[in-house]
Amino acid sequence: MKKTALLNERVYFYISILIIGLWVAPYFILGDQAHMRIHDNLDSNIAWYKVLNESGQLFGSVQANIPQIINGHLSRNAYYSEWYGIVELFRFFPPVIAYGLNQLISRFFAFLGMYLLLKKYVIKQESDGFIRIVAALTFALTPFWPNGMLSTLGMPLALWAFLNIRNRQQTFVSIVTITLLPFYSTFMLGFFFFLSAMGVFWLVDVIRVKKPQWRMFIATAYMTVIYLAIEYRDLAALVFSHEQTNRSEFFGSNNSFFRTIRLIFKNYIIGHNQDQTVFEFIILPVSLLALVIVILQKSFRQEKLFIGLHITNFLLSVWYAFWWYEGWAPLKQSIGILNTFNFSRYHYLRPMIIYILFAVSLQILWRYQKKWRIAAVVFAVLQIGVLIPSNEQIWYRHSPSFGEFYAVQEFTEIKKFIGRPVQDYRVASIGLHPAIAQYNGFYTLDTYNNFYPLSYKHQFRKIIAPELAKNKTLAKYFDQWGGRSYIFVDELGKHYMFSKDSTKVIQNLNLDMEAFKQMGGEYILSAVPIENAQENQLDLQRIFQTNDAYWKIYLYKVI
Repeated sequence: MKKTALLNERVYFYISILIIGLWVAPYFILGDQAHMRIHDNLDSNIAWYKVLNESGQLFGSVQANIPQIINGHLSRNAYYSEWYGIVELFRFFPPVIAYGLNQLISRFFAFLGMYLLLKKYVIKQESDGFIRIVAALTFALTPFWPNGMLSTLGMPLALWAFLNIRNRQQTFVSIVTITLLPFYSTFMLGFFFFLSAMGVFWLVDVIRVKKPQWRMFIATAYMTVIYLAIEYRDLAALVFSHEQTNRSEFFGSNNSFFRTIRLIFKNYIIGHNQDQTVFEFIILPVSLLALVIVILQKSFRQEKLFIGLHITNFLLSVWYAFWWYEGWAPLKQSIGILNTFNFSRYHYLRPMIIYILFAVSLQILWRYQKKWRIAAVVFAVLQIGVLIPSNEQIWYRHSPSFGEFYAVQEFTEIKKFIGRPVQDYRVASIGLHPAIAQYNGFYTLDTYNNFYPLSYKHQFRKIIAPELAKNKTLAKYFDQWGGRSYIFVDELGKHYMFSKDSTKVIQNLNLDMEAFKQMGGEYILSAVPIENAQENQLDLQRIFQTNDAYWKIYLYKVI
Protein backbone atom coordinates (compact mmCIF):
# COMPACT_ATOMS: atom_id res chain seq x y z
CA MET A 1 0.00 0.00 0.00
CA LYS A 2 2.83 2.39 0.93
CA LYS A 3 4.69 1.60 -2.31
CA THR A 4 1.53 2.18 -4.32
CA ALA A 5 0.95 5.55 -2.66
CA LEU A 6 4.53 6.63 -3.35
CA LEU A 7 4.27 5.45 -6.96
CA ASN A 8 1.02 7.33 -7.47
CA GLU A 9 2.49 10.47 -5.93
CA ARG A 10 5.46 10.27 -8.27
CA VAL A 11 3.12 9.92 -11.24
CA TYR A 12 1.10 12.93 -10.05
CA PHE A 13 4.35 14.87 -9.67
CA TYR A 14 5.44 14.26 -13.27
CA ILE A 15 1.96 14.97 -14.61
CA SER A 16 2.05 18.31 -12.78
CA ILE A 17 5.40 19.18 -14.36
CA LEU A 18 3.90 18.34 -17.75
CA ILE A 19 0.88 20.58 -17.06
CA ILE A 20 3.16 23.48 -16.09
CA GLY A 21 5.12 22.93 -19.31
CA LEU A 22 1.94 23.01 -21.39
CA TRP A 23 0.77 26.10 -19.48
CA VAL A 24 3.78 28.15 -20.58
CA ALA A 25 4.34 26.53 -24.00
CA PRO A 26 2.38 29.18 -25.97
CA TYR A 27 5.05 31.81 -25.33
CA PHE A 28 7.61 29.66 -27.14
CA ILE A 29 5.21 28.54 -29.87
CA LEU A 30 3.37 31.80 -30.63
CA GLY A 31 6.27 34.21 -30.17
CA ASP A 32 5.17 37.80 -30.84
CA GLN A 33 1.58 36.61 -31.26
CA ALA A 34 1.45 35.51 -27.61
CA HIS A 35 -0.88 37.42 -25.30
CA MET A 36 0.29 38.88 -22.01
CA ARG A 37 -0.90 41.00 -19.15
CA ILE A 38 -0.80 44.70 -20.03
CA HIS A 39 -1.15 46.43 -16.64
CA ASP A 40 2.20 46.65 -14.82
CA ASN A 41 3.73 44.48 -17.52
CA LEU A 42 3.57 45.45 -21.21
CA ASP A 43 2.82 49.05 -20.24
CA SER A 44 5.95 49.25 -18.12
CA ASN A 45 8.33 46.49 -17.07
CA ILE A 46 8.86 44.81 -20.45
CA ALA A 47 9.77 48.13 -22.03
CA TRP A 48 11.97 48.98 -19.03
CA TYR A 49 14.15 45.92 -19.58
CA LYS A 50 14.70 46.85 -23.21
CA VAL A 51 15.39 50.51 -22.44
CA LEU A 52 17.81 49.51 -19.69
CA ASN A 53 19.71 47.06 -21.90
CA GLU A 54 20.03 49.62 -24.71
CA SER A 55 20.90 52.53 -22.42
CA GLY A 56 24.42 51.35 -21.67
CA GLN A 57 23.63 51.86 -17.98
CA LEU A 58 22.83 48.27 -16.95
CA PHE A 59 25.91 48.33 -14.73
CA GLY A 60 25.94 52.12 -14.37
CA SER A 61 26.74 53.85 -11.12
CA VAL A 62 24.13 54.83 -8.54
CA GLN A 63 24.41 58.38 -9.88
CA ALA A 64 23.70 57.32 -13.46
CA ASN A 65 20.54 58.36 -15.33
CA ILE A 66 18.65 56.91 -18.31
CA PRO A 67 18.98 59.43 -21.18
CA GLN A 68 15.98 58.11 -23.14
CA ILE A 69 13.37 58.78 -20.45
CA ILE A 70 12.06 62.18 -19.25
CA ASN A 71 15.02 64.16 -20.55
CA GLY A 72 17.52 62.04 -18.66
CA HIS A 73 15.98 62.79 -15.27
CA LEU A 74 15.11 59.14 -14.63
CA SER A 75 17.66 57.59 -12.29
CA ARG A 76 19.20 54.22 -13.11
CA ASN A 77 18.06 53.30 -9.60
CA ALA A 78 14.43 53.45 -10.76
CA TYR A 79 14.95 50.19 -12.66
CA TYR A 80 15.69 46.70 -11.35
CA SER A 81 19.14 45.75 -10.14
CA GLU A 82 21.43 44.08 -12.66
CA TRP A 83 21.61 41.11 -10.29
CA TYR A 84 18.00 40.13 -10.81
CA GLY A 85 17.50 36.97 -12.82
CA ILE A 86 14.71 38.45 -14.93
CA VAL A 87 16.96 41.30 -16.05
CA GLU A 88 19.52 38.76 -17.24
CA LEU A 89 16.85 36.79 -19.10
CA PHE A 90 15.83 39.89 -21.05
CA ARG A 91 19.47 40.69 -21.60
CA PHE A 92 20.29 37.41 -23.33
CA PHE A 93 17.00 36.27 -24.90
CA PRO A 94 14.39 37.82 -27.19
CA PRO A 95 11.65 39.45 -25.06
CA VAL A 96 8.90 36.85 -25.53
CA ILE A 97 11.30 33.95 -24.94
CA ALA A 98 12.67 35.68 -21.84
CA TYR A 99 9.12 36.21 -20.63
CA GLY A 100 8.25 32.56 -21.23
CA LEU A 101 11.38 31.37 -19.41
CA ASN A 102 10.49 33.59 -16.48
CA GLN A 103 7.02 32.04 -16.38
CA LEU A 104 8.49 28.54 -16.53
CA ILE A 105 11.10 29.14 -13.82
CA SER A 106 8.65 30.91 -11.49
CA ARG A 107 5.88 28.32 -11.83
CA PHE A 108 8.21 25.33 -11.50
CA PHE A 109 9.79 26.57 -8.27
CA ALA A 110 6.38 27.64 -6.97
CA PHE A 111 5.19 24.07 -7.44
CA LEU A 112 8.35 22.53 -6.01
CA GLY A 113 8.45 24.85 -3.00
CA MET A 114 4.81 24.33 -2.05
CA TYR A 115 5.12 20.58 -2.55
CA LEU A 116 8.21 20.33 -0.32
CA LEU A 117 6.63 22.51 2.36
CA LEU A 118 3.39 20.52 2.44
CA LYS A 119 5.11 17.14 2.33
CA LYS A 120 7.46 17.82 5.21
CA TYR A 121 5.55 20.16 7.48
CA VAL A 122 1.82 20.20 6.71
CA ILE A 123 0.37 17.17 4.86
CA LYS A 124 2.76 14.51 6.10
CA GLN A 125 0.83 11.26 5.61
CA GLU A 126 2.05 9.10 2.74
CA SER A 127 -1.53 8.42 1.64
CA ASP A 128 -2.23 12.12 1.11
CA GLY A 129 0.09 12.56 -1.85
CA PHE A 130 -2.71 13.64 -4.18
CA ILE A 131 -3.61 16.52 -1.86
CA ARG A 132 -0.01 17.70 -1.66
CA ILE A 133 0.43 17.57 -5.42
CA VAL A 134 -2.84 19.24 -6.39
CA ALA A 135 -2.43 22.07 -3.86
CA ALA A 136 1.12 22.69 -5.11
CA LEU A 137 0.04 22.55 -8.76
CA THR A 138 -2.87 24.95 -8.32
CA PHE A 139 -0.62 27.35 -6.42
CA ALA A 140 1.84 27.25 -9.34
CA LEU A 141 -0.90 28.02 -11.88
CA THR A 142 -2.16 31.18 -10.17
CA PRO A 143 -2.09 34.39 -12.28
CA PHE A 144 0.84 35.94 -10.44
CA TRP A 145 2.50 39.26 -11.32
CA PRO A 146 5.26 37.99 -13.66
CA ASN A 147 7.81 40.73 -13.02
CA GLY A 148 7.83 39.82 -9.36
CA MET A 149 9.44 36.50 -10.32
CA LEU A 150 9.40 34.41 -7.13
CA SER A 151 8.49 37.33 -4.87
CA THR A 152 5.24 35.62 -3.85
CA LEU A 153 5.54 32.23 -5.54
CA GLY A 154 8.90 31.57 -3.87
CA MET A 155 7.66 32.05 -0.31
CA PRO A 156 6.73 28.38 0.31
CA LEU A 157 10.21 27.33 -0.80
CA ALA A 158 11.75 29.91 1.52
CA LEU A 159 9.54 28.84 4.43
CA TRP A 160 10.50 25.20 3.86
CA ALA A 161 14.19 26.21 3.98
CA PHE A 162 13.78 28.31 7.13
CA LEU A 163 11.93 25.54 8.96
CA ASN A 164 14.66 23.10 7.94
CA ILE A 165 17.34 25.42 9.33
CA ARG A 166 15.35 25.86 12.52
CA ASN A 167 15.04 22.08 12.91
CA ARG A 168 18.67 21.38 11.89
CA GLN A 169 17.58 19.34 8.86
CA GLN A 170 18.80 19.53 5.26
CA THR A 171 20.83 22.53 6.34
CA PHE A 172 23.13 22.75 3.30
CA VAL A 173 20.41 22.69 0.64
CA SER A 174 18.33 25.10 2.72
CA ILE A 175 21.19 27.61 2.99
CA VAL A 176 21.72 27.33 -0.78
CA THR A 177 17.99 27.98 -1.24
CA ILE A 178 17.86 31.17 0.82
CA THR A 179 21.12 32.30 -0.83
CA LEU A 180 19.81 31.94 -4.38
CA LEU A 181 16.19 33.03 -3.93
CA PRO A 182 17.06 36.74 -3.58
CA PHE A 183 18.49 36.69 -7.11
CA TYR A 184 15.09 35.69 -8.48
CA SER A 185 12.69 37.68 -6.33
CA THR A 186 12.35 41.21 -5.02
CA PHE A 187 12.78 42.60 -1.52
CA MET A 188 10.54 45.67 -1.70
CA LEU A 189 7.77 43.88 -3.62
CA GLY A 190 7.67 40.61 -1.73
CA PHE A 191 10.32 39.33 0.61
CA PHE A 192 10.53 42.34 2.90
CA PHE A 193 7.10 41.28 4.11
CA PHE A 194 8.03 37.61 4.31
CA LEU A 195 11.25 38.24 6.22
CA SER A 196 9.63 40.67 8.66
CA ALA A 197 6.95 38.03 9.25
CA MET A 198 9.73 35.50 9.86
CA GLY A 199 11.19 37.93 12.38
CA VAL A 200 7.88 37.93 14.25
CA PHE A 201 7.76 34.13 14.01
CA TRP A 202 11.28 33.95 15.46
CA LEU A 203 10.38 36.27 18.36
CA VAL A 204 7.23 34.29 19.20
CA ASP A 205 9.24 31.08 18.96
CA VAL A 206 11.86 32.43 21.37
CA ILE A 207 9.19 33.43 23.88
CA ARG A 208 7.39 30.10 23.50
CA VAL A 209 10.39 27.74 23.86
CA LYS A 210 12.48 30.13 25.99
CA LYS A 211 15.57 29.56 23.81
CA PRO A 212 17.44 32.05 21.60
CA GLN A 213 16.88 30.11 18.32
CA TRP A 214 19.99 31.68 16.85
CA ARG A 215 19.94 29.57 13.68
CA MET A 216 16.60 31.04 12.67
CA PHE A 217 17.68 34.57 13.54
CA ILE A 218 20.95 34.30 11.62
CA ALA A 219 19.20 32.79 8.58
CA THR A 220 16.69 35.66 8.49
CA ALA A 221 19.45 38.27 8.87
CA TYR A 222 21.61 36.49 6.26
CA MET A 223 18.86 36.50 3.62
CA THR A 224 18.06 40.14 4.40
CA VAL A 225 21.70 41.15 3.90
CA ILE A 226 21.79 39.39 0.52
CA TYR A 227 18.69 41.30 -0.57
CA LEU A 228 20.17 44.62 0.56
CA ALA A 229 23.38 43.85 -1.34
CA ILE A 230 21.43 43.00 -4.52
CA GLU A 231 19.19 46.05 -4.17
CA TYR A 232 22.04 48.40 -3.31
CA ARG A 233 20.62 50.92 -5.76
CA ASP A 234 17.35 51.24 -3.85
CA LEU A 235 19.32 51.43 -0.61
CA ALA A 236 21.54 54.18 -1.97
CA ALA A 237 18.54 56.14 -3.23
CA LEU A 238 16.79 55.77 0.11
CA VAL A 239 19.76 56.61 2.34
CA PHE A 240 22.02 58.93 0.36
CA SER A 241 19.70 60.81 -1.99
CA HIS A 242 18.02 63.90 -0.56
CA GLU A 243 16.17 64.82 -3.74
CA GLN A 244 12.41 64.67 -3.43
CA THR A 245 10.65 62.25 -5.78
CA ASN A 246 7.11 61.90 -7.05
CA ARG A 247 6.49 59.58 -4.10
CA SER A 248 6.91 62.58 -1.81
CA GLU A 249 3.43 63.67 -2.91
CA PHE A 250 1.94 60.21 -2.78
CA PHE A 251 -1.28 60.30 -0.80
CA GLY A 252 -3.28 57.12 -0.47
CA SER A 253 -5.15 57.30 2.83
CA ASN A 254 -8.44 58.76 1.67
CA ASN A 255 -10.93 55.91 2.13
CA SER A 256 -13.86 56.45 4.45
CA PHE A 257 -14.63 53.90 7.15
CA PHE A 258 -17.42 52.41 5.03
CA ARG A 259 -15.16 52.09 1.96
CA THR A 260 -12.47 50.56 4.16
CA ILE A 261 -14.85 47.85 5.43
CA ARG A 262 -15.92 47.15 1.85
CA LEU A 263 -12.27 46.93 0.78
CA ILE A 264 -11.59 44.33 3.49
CA PHE A 265 -14.07 41.94 1.96
CA LYS A 266 -13.13 42.82 -1.60
CA ASN A 267 -9.50 42.00 -0.90
CA TYR A 268 -10.40 38.92 1.15
CA ILE A 269 -12.61 37.44 -1.58
CA ILE A 270 -11.14 38.76 -4.83
CA GLY A 271 -7.60 39.70 -3.81
CA HIS A 272 -5.16 42.21 -5.30
CA ASN A 273 -4.14 42.39 -8.95
CA GLN A 274 -0.49 41.63 -8.13
CA ASP A 275 -1.14 38.48 -6.07
CA GLN A 276 -4.28 36.93 -7.50
CA THR A 277 -5.21 33.55 -6.05
CA VAL A 278 -8.60 32.75 -7.67
CA PHE A 279 -9.74 32.08 -4.12
CA GLU A 280 -13.41 32.93 -4.32
CA PHE A 281 -14.92 30.15 -6.42
CA ILE A 282 -13.65 26.89 -4.89
CA ILE A 283 -11.10 27.46 -2.11
CA LEU A 284 -13.28 29.85 -0.09
CA PRO A 285 -16.34 27.54 0.06
CA VAL A 286 -14.15 24.46 0.61
CA SER A 287 -12.30 26.13 3.49
CA LEU A 288 -15.61 27.23 5.05
CA LEU A 289 -17.02 23.71 4.62
CA ALA A 290 -13.94 22.31 6.35
CA LEU A 291 -14.44 24.89 9.10
CA VAL A 292 -18.00 23.60 9.64
CA ILE A 293 -16.61 20.07 9.97
CA VAL A 294 -14.04 21.23 12.52
CA ILE A 295 -16.81 22.98 14.50
CA LEU A 296 -19.06 19.90 14.38
CA GLN A 297 -16.22 17.65 15.48
CA LYS A 298 -14.98 20.19 18.04
CA SER A 299 -11.45 19.49 16.82
CA PHE A 300 -10.10 23.00 17.31
CA ARG A 301 -7.01 21.84 19.20
CA GLN A 302 -6.11 19.29 16.55
CA GLU A 303 -6.63 21.85 13.77
CA LYS A 304 -4.71 24.82 15.19
CA LEU A 305 -2.90 25.38 11.90
CA PHE A 306 -6.18 25.37 9.97
CA ILE A 307 -7.79 27.90 12.32
CA GLY A 308 -4.65 30.04 12.33
CA LEU A 309 -4.56 30.12 8.52
CA HIS A 310 -8.19 31.25 8.39
CA ILE A 311 -7.60 34.04 10.89
CA THR A 312 -4.32 35.21 9.32
CA ASN A 313 -5.83 35.24 5.84
CA PHE A 314 -8.63 37.53 6.98
CA LEU A 315 -6.42 39.77 9.14
CA LEU A 316 -4.10 40.42 6.19
CA SER A 317 -7.08 41.81 4.28
CA VAL A 318 -8.00 43.94 7.29
CA TRP A 319 -4.46 45.32 7.43
CA TYR A 320 -4.45 46.00 3.69
CA ALA A 321 -7.78 47.85 3.74
CA PHE A 322 -7.05 49.95 6.82
CA TRP A 323 -3.72 51.08 5.39
CA TRP A 324 -5.77 53.25 3.02
CA TYR A 325 -8.15 54.46 5.73
CA GLU A 326 -8.32 58.25 6.03
CA GLY A 327 -7.63 58.04 9.75
CA TRP A 328 -4.00 57.19 8.95
CA ALA A 329 -3.48 60.44 7.02
CA PRO A 330 -2.10 62.62 9.88
CA LEU A 331 0.41 59.95 10.91
CA LYS A 332 1.52 59.38 7.30
CA GLN A 333 2.00 63.09 6.77
CA SER A 334 4.23 63.34 9.83
CA ILE A 335 6.29 60.19 9.14
CA GLY A 336 7.58 60.29 5.57
CA ILE A 337 8.39 56.61 5.14
CA LEU A 338 4.74 55.71 5.73
CA ASN A 339 3.97 57.58 2.52
CA THR A 340 6.95 56.53 0.43
CA PHE A 341 6.84 52.83 1.35
CA ASN A 342 3.70 50.75 0.90
CA PHE A 343 3.32 48.74 4.10
CA SER A 344 -0.07 47.44 2.99
CA ARG A 345 1.70 44.80 0.94
CA TYR A 346 1.69 42.18 3.65
CA HIS A 347 -1.13 40.81 1.51
CA TYR A 348 1.68 39.32 -0.63
CA LEU A 349 1.73 36.55 2.00
CA ARG A 350 -1.84 35.57 1.13
CA PRO A 351 -1.18 33.31 -1.90
CA MET A 352 1.01 31.02 0.21
CA ILE A 353 -1.41 31.08 3.13
CA ILE A 354 -4.47 30.47 0.94
CA TYR A 355 -3.02 27.43 -0.81
CA ILE A 356 -1.77 25.90 2.42
CA LEU A 357 -5.29 26.48 3.71
CA PHE A 358 -6.64 24.76 0.59
CA ALA A 359 -4.44 21.72 1.20
CA VAL A 360 -5.44 21.47 4.87
CA SER A 361 -9.13 21.94 3.99
CA LEU A 362 -8.95 19.09 1.47
CA GLN A 363 -7.25 16.92 4.06
CA ILE A 364 -10.04 17.62 6.58
CA LEU A 365 -12.65 16.58 4.01
CA TRP A 366 -10.58 13.52 3.07
CA ARG A 367 -10.45 12.33 6.66
CA TYR A 368 -14.03 13.16 7.61
CA GLN A 369 -15.84 10.33 5.87
CA LYS A 370 -14.99 8.04 2.97
CA LYS A 371 -17.70 9.54 0.78
CA TRP A 372 -16.17 12.98 1.31
CA ARG A 373 -12.96 11.81 -0.36
CA ILE A 374 -14.70 11.97 -3.72
CA ALA A 375 -15.80 15.52 -2.89
CA ALA A 376 -12.21 16.44 -2.03
CA VAL A 377 -10.98 15.12 -5.38
CA VAL A 378 -13.78 16.95 -7.23
CA PHE A 379 -12.98 20.24 -5.47
CA ALA A 380 -9.28 19.82 -6.30
CA VAL A 381 -10.02 19.23 -9.99
CA LEU A 382 -12.50 22.11 -10.04
CA GLN A 383 -9.82 24.48 -8.71
CA ILE A 384 -7.60 23.51 -11.64
CA GLY A 385 -10.62 24.13 -13.86
CA VAL A 386 -11.26 27.65 -12.57
CA LEU A 387 -7.59 28.50 -12.99
CA ILE A 388 -7.51 27.54 -16.68
CA PRO A 389 -9.27 30.75 -17.86
CA SER A 390 -6.62 32.76 -16.01
CA ASN A 391 -3.94 31.56 -18.45
CA GLU A 392 -2.78 34.69 -20.24
CA GLN A 393 -3.57 33.28 -23.70
CA ILE A 394 -7.20 32.92 -22.64
CA TRP A 395 -7.67 35.80 -20.23
CA TYR A 396 -6.08 38.40 -22.52
CA ARG A 397 -7.22 36.91 -25.83
CA HIS A 398 -9.22 40.05 -26.68
CA SER A 399 -6.25 42.33 -25.89
CA PRO A 400 -3.43 43.04 -28.34
CA SER A 401 -0.71 40.42 -28.59
CA PHE A 402 2.88 41.29 -27.73
CA GLY A 403 3.63 42.13 -31.38
CA GLU A 404 0.43 44.11 -31.88
CA PHE A 405 1.00 46.09 -28.70
CA TYR A 406 4.57 47.21 -29.41
CA ALA A 407 3.93 47.62 -33.18
CA VAL A 408 7.61 47.61 -34.10
CA GLN A 409 7.09 47.90 -37.88
CA GLU A 410 4.68 50.82 -37.50
CA PHE A 411 6.99 52.74 -35.19
CA THR A 412 9.95 52.02 -37.44
CA GLU A 413 8.03 53.72 -40.24
CA ILE A 414 7.39 56.71 -37.98
CA LYS A 415 11.09 57.01 -37.19
CA LYS A 416 11.95 56.80 -40.90
CA PHE A 417 9.38 59.47 -41.72
CA ILE A 418 10.75 61.87 -39.10
CA GLY A 419 14.20 61.12 -40.48
CA ARG A 420 16.28 62.37 -37.57
CA PRO A 421 18.27 60.63 -34.85
CA VAL A 422 15.80 59.77 -32.05
CA GLN A 423 17.98 61.44 -29.43
CA ASP A 424 17.58 64.81 -31.18
CA TYR A 425 13.87 65.27 -30.42
CA ARG A 426 11.29 64.35 -27.78
CA VAL A 427 7.86 62.82 -28.17
CA ALA A 428 4.82 62.22 -25.98
CA SER A 429 1.81 59.93 -26.46
CA ILE A 430 -1.96 60.41 -26.27
CA GLY A 431 -4.33 57.46 -26.10
CA LEU A 432 -1.58 54.86 -25.82
CA HIS A 433 1.08 54.01 -23.26
CA PRO A 434 4.42 55.85 -23.60
CA ALA A 435 6.11 52.49 -22.98
CA ILE A 436 5.36 51.66 -26.61
CA ALA A 437 7.37 54.60 -27.92
CA GLN A 438 10.10 53.83 -25.37
CA TYR A 439 10.27 50.18 -26.44
CA ASN A 440 10.78 51.39 -30.01
CA GLY A 441 13.65 53.67 -29.07
CA PHE A 442 11.95 57.07 -28.93
CA TYR A 443 13.03 59.61 -26.32
CA THR A 444 9.89 60.45 -24.33
CA LEU A 445 8.81 63.26 -22.05
CA ASP A 446 6.06 61.06 -20.60
CA THR A 447 6.56 57.83 -18.70
CA TYR A 448 5.24 55.30 -16.22
CA ASN A 449 7.67 55.06 -13.33
CA ASN A 450 7.23 55.05 -9.57
CA PHE A 451 10.47 56.83 -8.80
CA TYR A 452 11.50 60.05 -10.53
CA PRO A 453 12.27 63.64 -9.41
CA LEU A 454 9.39 65.64 -7.98
CA SER A 455 10.73 68.68 -9.84
CA TYR A 456 10.15 66.90 -13.15
CA LYS A 457 6.60 65.99 -12.14
CA HIS A 458 5.85 69.66 -11.46
CA GLN A 459 7.49 70.70 -14.73
CA PHE A 460 5.52 68.11 -16.72
CA ARG A 461 2.29 69.11 -15.00
CA LYS A 462 2.41 72.50 -16.71
CA ILE A 463 1.79 70.77 -20.05
CA ILE A 464 -1.40 69.05 -18.90
CA ALA A 465 -2.57 71.67 -16.37
CA PRO A 466 -5.41 72.96 -18.62
CA GLU A 467 -6.74 69.42 -19.07
CA LEU A 468 -6.42 68.58 -15.37
CA ALA A 469 -8.41 71.73 -14.58
CA LYS A 470 -11.33 70.20 -16.48
CA ASN A 471 -11.27 66.88 -14.67
CA LYS A 472 -10.93 66.61 -10.88
CA THR A 473 -10.49 62.83 -11.06
CA LEU A 474 -7.49 63.12 -13.37
CA ALA A 475 -6.05 65.97 -11.32
CA LYS A 476 -6.30 63.95 -8.13
CA TYR A 477 -4.85 60.87 -9.85
CA PHE A 478 -1.82 62.78 -11.09
CA ASP A 479 -1.26 65.08 -8.12
CA GLN A 480 -1.64 62.46 -5.39
CA TRP A 481 0.38 59.78 -7.17
CA GLY A 482 1.98 60.76 -10.47
CA GLY A 483 3.46 57.36 -11.31
CA ARG A 484 1.82 57.73 -14.71
CA SER A 485 3.25 60.98 -16.00
CA TYR A 486 1.01 60.89 -19.10
CA ILE A 487 -0.56 63.47 -21.40
CA PHE A 488 -3.93 63.20 -19.71
CA VAL A 489 -6.93 64.41 -21.69
CA ASP A 490 -10.29 65.13 -20.10
CA GLU A 491 -12.22 63.56 -23.00
CA LEU A 492 -10.24 60.31 -22.74
CA GLY A 493 -10.08 59.96 -18.96
CA LYS A 494 -7.82 57.22 -17.59
CA HIS A 495 -7.88 55.23 -20.84
CA TYR A 496 -4.75 54.55 -22.85
CA MET A 497 -5.84 51.76 -25.22
CA PHE A 498 -7.56 53.25 -28.28
CA SER A 499 -7.21 50.75 -31.11
CA LYS A 500 -7.06 51.47 -34.84
CA ASP A 501 -10.78 50.61 -34.97
CA SER A 502 -11.68 53.29 -32.44
CA THR A 503 -14.06 56.03 -33.52
CA LYS A 504 -13.05 58.34 -30.68
CA VAL A 505 -12.10 61.90 -31.63
CA ILE A 506 -10.68 64.53 -29.28
CA GLN A 507 -12.83 67.60 -29.87
CA ASN A 508 -11.38 70.15 -27.49
CA LEU A 509 -7.77 69.47 -26.54
CA ASN A 510 -6.16 72.13 -24.38
CA LEU A 511 -2.46 71.67 -23.63
CA ASP A 512 0.23 74.17 -22.72
CA MET A 513 2.37 73.66 -25.81
CA GLU A 514 4.86 76.34 -24.77
CA ALA A 515 5.70 74.22 -21.72
CA PHE A 516 5.90 71.19 -24.02
CA LYS A 517 8.34 72.95 -26.34
CA GLN A 518 10.44 74.25 -23.45
CA MET A 519 11.00 70.62 -22.41
CA GLY A 520 12.13 69.75 -25.93
CA GLY A 521 8.85 68.26 -27.11
CA GLU A 522 8.41 68.25 -30.88
CA TYR A 523 5.98 65.43 -31.70
CA ILE A 524 2.76 63.98 -30.35
CA LEU A 525 1.93 60.35 -31.09
CA SER A 526 -1.83 60.09 -30.78
CA ALA A 527 -3.99 56.97 -31.09
CA VAL A 528 -7.00 59.19 -31.91
CA PRO A 529 -7.45 62.23 -34.16
CA ILE A 530 -7.38 65.69 -32.57
CA GLU A 531 -10.10 67.90 -34.02
CA ASN A 532 -8.65 71.20 -32.79
CA ALA A 533 -5.00 70.37 -33.39
CA GLN A 534 -4.24 73.78 -34.95
CA GLU A 535 -5.44 75.55 -31.80
CA ASN A 536 -2.78 73.57 -29.88
CA GLN A 537 -0.01 74.47 -32.37
CA LEU A 538 -0.10 70.92 -33.74
CA ASP A 539 0.13 70.00 -37.39
CA LEU A 540 -0.88 66.51 -38.55
CA GLN A 541 2.11 65.11 -40.44
CA ARG A 542 0.85 61.67 -41.40
CA ILE A 543 -1.34 58.77 -40.25
CA PHE A 544 0.42 55.42 -39.76
CA GLN A 545 -1.32 52.05 -39.79
CA THR A 546 -0.06 48.50 -40.38
CA ASN A 547 -1.85 45.16 -40.35
CA ASP A 548 0.21 43.75 -37.48
CA ALA A 549 -0.25 46.76 -35.15
CA TYR A 550 -3.07 47.43 -32.70
CA TRP A 551 -2.82 51.18 -33.20
CA LYS A 552 -3.47 53.82 -35.81
CA ILE A 553 -0.95 56.54 -35.04
CA TYR A 554 -1.63 60.19 -35.83
CA LEU A 555 1.73 61.93 -35.90
CA TYR A 556 1.47 65.60 -34.93
CA LYS A 557 4.34 68.06 -35.00
CA VAL A 558 4.52 71.19 -32.86
CA ILE A 559 4.52 74.31 -35.03
